[in-house]
Amino acid sequence: MALSSPTSTDFAFDSAKTVQVGVLHGAGYVGGELLQLLAAHPHATLGVVTSRTFAGQPVSAAHPSLREQIDDTFTAPDELPLESLDALLVAAEHGQSMQIVPEILESGFDGPTVDLSADFRFDDPAVYPEWFDGAHPAPDLLDTAVYGLPEWNDEIAGASLVANPGCYATGITLALAPLAQNDVPFTAHVTALTGASGSGATPSAVTHFPDRDGNVRPYKVLDHQHGPEILQTLGEHVTLDFVPASGPWTRGIWGTAQVEWETPVDPTAMAGWYEDAYGDALCVRCSPGLPSLQPTVGTPFCDLGWETDGSTLVVGFALDNLLKGAASQAIQNLNRALGFPETAGLLPDAALAPAS
Repeated sequence: MALSSPTSTDFAFDSAKTVQVGVLHGAGYVGGELLQLLAAHPHATLGVVTSRTFAGQPVSAAHPSLREQIDDTFTAPDELPLESLDALLVAAEHGQSMQIVPEILESGFDGPTVDLSADFRFDDPAVYPEWFDGAHPAPDLLDTAVYGLPEWNDEIAGASLVANPGCYATGITLALAPLAQNDVPFTAHVTALTGASGSGATPSAVTHFPDRDGNVRPYKVLDHQHGPEILQTLGEHVTLDFVPASGPWTRGIWGTAQVEWETPVDPTAMAGWYEDAYGDALCVRCSPGLPSLQPTVGTPFCDLGWETDGSTLVVGFALDNLLKGAASQAIQNLNRALGFPETAGLLPDAALAPAS
């Protein structure tokens, strides 16, 4: 995907329009966030939510915090009423969506589908056996899927299949894209920490509380699957050295990128680059100085900031991995695809904002 700031859509926003949205595999952490966001959406309602494990049980069985907020019951995946739905949000695990989505499209469903896994993020099918342990069963769909980073892609409006970016990929790409669009080669040394919810709802040894509390543990050093996803967007002139780590908190990603330029760059230009890139971005907040994590938790924002001594540039980023790193970004993409205001259901008075 080439970097390009999005332009206004051709959609005329119909404030009376309401759509029925299906949430597939909605029992996990991200599924719970999607359900809560849809419950507050002024133009979309939950049509169905599926779960194989919780089929026939109320949503509160998987998401107790939604008790007396959402009265729906989980439906088995093989009982999905596609004919009554206008759009889909797919929160399946990596490797499942590439089996599910082709079958749905082959059945004739023509509403927008936003997939939150990695299964449609890459243009090159050769990435999948290298990074995800198997060939992609529907490589033709990779050409039609649109990468859903709203701040840098103007092809989301009207798209039929949107690949929601990964959580690390969202933060790192947003941090580096204003630099990458200048086509000056650079190397970014990135260290980023994520909360335990990034590992999903299924317990494991690495997310066990006694091992995680008060601890920082690096993993997949220089070999994380979000690396090729980030470089696909930024371009071949960027070199990325990425060290991810598990942080001792539940949700949120915080990281820094130390940037080394191959040719001299005027450090005073940085603020202008970020203002040009994100001055109109509704879910990115920029300011000089490195951001803190806590102000982004529970919000749909990615906070960006920078420090420089005139020769070295450090760019910091912070976001909620379950929201801007997953669910709220999926709602941004859904809104774009349907022609709704981009932050409908995410920010106050969004219905009054123009479609973007």
